[in-house]
Amino acid sequence: MKTIYLGMRGDIIHPGIINIIREAEKHGSVLVGLLTDSAIATHKRLPYLTYEQRKEVIENIKGVSRVVPQEEWSYVPNLRKYQPEAIIHGDDWKSGLLSKERDAVFAVMQELGGEVIEIPYTKGVDSSALYEAMRAIGTTPDIRLKTLRRLIAIKPVLRIMEAHSGLSGLIIENLEIQKEDGLHRFDGMWSSSLTDSTSKGKPDIEAVDLTTRLQDLTNILECTTKPIIFDGDTGGKPEHFVFTVRTLERNGVSAVIIEDKIGLKKNSLFGTAVTQELSPIPDFCEKLSAGKRAQVTRDFMIIARLESLIAGYPVSDALERAKAYITAGADGIMIHSKEKSGTDIKEFCEKFRVEYAQVPLVLVPTTYNQFTEKELARWGASIIIYANHMLRASYPAMMHAARTILENERSLEADKLCMPIKEILELIPGGK
Repeated sequence: MKTIYLGMRGDIIHPGIINIIREAEKHGSVLVGLLTDSAIATHKRLPYLTYEQRKEVIENIKGVSRVVPQEEWSYVPNLRKYQPEAIIHGDDWKSGLLSKERDAVFAVMQELGGEVIEIPYTKGVDSSALYEAMRAIGTTPDIRLKTLRRLIAIKPVLRIMEAHSGLSGLIIENLEIQKEDGLHRFDGMWSSSLTDSTSKGKPDIEAVDLTTRLQDLTNILECTTKPIIFDGDTGGKPEHFVFTVRTLERNGVSAVIIEDKIGLKKNSLFGTAVTQELSPIPDFCEKLSAGKRAQVTRDFMIIARLESLIAGYPVSDALERAKAYITAGADGIMIHSKEKSGTDIKEFCEKFRVEYAQVPLVLVPTTYNQFTEKELARWGASIIIYANHMLRASYPAMMHAARTILENERSLEADKLCMPIKEILELIPGGK
């Protein structure tokens, strides 16, 4: 019997999927190449179901003989590997982003002496629209919580953008740019204590209680689906941190980052050498361990932020602390620096990766922002956080609009600086 190859995501099972499997079965034994999470994430949203969950569903659909992983977006590697007599696909790939892939498939199948079977795309079914409908419905705390670990496992580097309001969260949720190497988007959001307090017109002090922070975080949670990393400052006392962990986990936050400094809070990017007192290593390790003992799921992450370089200590001190914190249970390490050259960060990353190849490493290139994401990934970065850019961009925009109205004594000149109300209403779910 001929082998008929069928590539699919398999996250949403609709009549079009059943129809193409039925058509494939008419020609031979159906071999499904199920795209892995990593293959999908370069071009589409991360599937709601994991690869193993999707595989179990597809294996149990009538007509499917075998399911194999398709590790790349392109069908070509699997076609060369399994050499099927034919591949079947809907005719919707004759135009759009998949047209180049179609040309590549025809070329390789001609080389293999096989055929390409094209069938009419099932009318009335739009998988992209179905995904959008699911996104409009929203997500659950459990699904959102797990997403960060899934993304870390499948993507070379994650890009996380600061969100301080529901509106900024919606921008991060929806903005996508198609580039030659795939679809570029933000993978998640950073809930910063600095931008949260600044957006309220208040100083960035740790005295702000968790309940107050959560009120604004809830606005973001209610209108977005992407994972959130929470800025936990120092975490407070161990008994306070335990409460924070349980509260964040229950609300679907994916991770909390706490820093190893003590005393009156000062922003890390201000001041001169050794302006911050670092926590004794045993004390901070106990806080981390207490937090890990408190969490209910394995999915929630506690990431330790190292302030050694900010405080003027050498890379060796940061490495010593990183080792101790990982031993204490930290799920990842964030290293911070105000050095514009990035030399100290690069040195830390390279030495850290020698010993810890798999531990997530978080960078915040606010000062050394001349380096691209690909360059930072080569250093060893797993996650890149753009920590305050949404808030910093909003202030000059608002100032410009307000000044223009004052200068002209009317708002006509400010129109070109403002987003049309119609577009704002379209951005907000249910706002039309």
